[in-house]
Amino acid sequence: MSLAPLSPLHETPRRAGFAHLAFERAGPRTVVRTALAHSPLRLLTPRNHGHAAWAYTSSFGGGLVDGDHLSLQVDVAPGAAAWVSSQGANRVYRSPSGCRSDVSARVGEDALLAWVPDPTACFTGARYSQTLAFQLAPGASLVLADLITSGRSASGERWAFSHYASTLRVHVGERALVDERWLLDPTHGTLPERLGRFEAMATLLLVGPALATVREALHARITALPVTSRALLIPSSSPLGTQGLLVRAAAMSVEELVRTTRDWLSFLPALLGDDPWARRV
Repeated sequence: MSLAPLSPLHETPRRAGFAHLAFERAGPRTVVRTALAHSPLRLLTPRNHGHAAWAYTSSFGGGLVDGDHLSLQVDVAPGAAAWVSSQGANRVYRSPSGCRSDVSARVGEDALLAWVPDPTACFTGARYSQTLAFQLAPGASLVLADLITSGRSASGERWAFSHYASTLRVHVGERALVDERWLLDPTHGTLPERLGRFEAMATLLLVGPALATVREALHARITALPVTSRALLIPSSSPLGTQGLLVRAAAMSVEELVRTTRDWLSFLPALLGDDPWARRV
């Protein structure tokens, strides 16, 4: 007896990778307690000169292919400080049945998590979904930067992917601070026409007491920017009560957006005790 092949929507993912990162306080420093990864996910945990611990994610093959499903769980214990980034851009290749990435993080009281990966680049025909879920204890702090680019624009692949969806959920205690979903799909209108001259977009989120002063300064800085015709970058800044700040930006070049977001996050080396951009893996 032969079985009929499953449809693409019901196929088992070709590569299902899982990783778990756990950080804890050990004296004046934070250490990596757990760094467990299953292929195609990899974890790198380089030493640094600061009090925070660092970790970088990467995947075998240089990006996501059809059917990939990656999951990362992060735990930051009370009082710990962690920087989590990626070793390079999150490249998503042609994927008719889709691929996805899920991140779930718990941040303890008086702890800090900086989640600052490199941009996501979806190539022609890519179908990609991601979920970023953060559970913060009262007194915890979070820095998040999430960037998406138009793809391989230099090769003529500009906003040429088939589907992009991003869900962001942030809870502080029992309260939902952010619960939103971005959707970019050409079935709702041609993406290059809808996105105009912009080549990249960013979401920046600052939450928690450790960031109260920098939130106020950044909000004032962004709202004071003049509005000009054909600006290289257009930002907006929205306070989330007294607990957070949500910043959006669209830029005419990926380089401009990366440079600007790093400038907005220039307070991070002082919080971490070392500069992760100067000591890039």
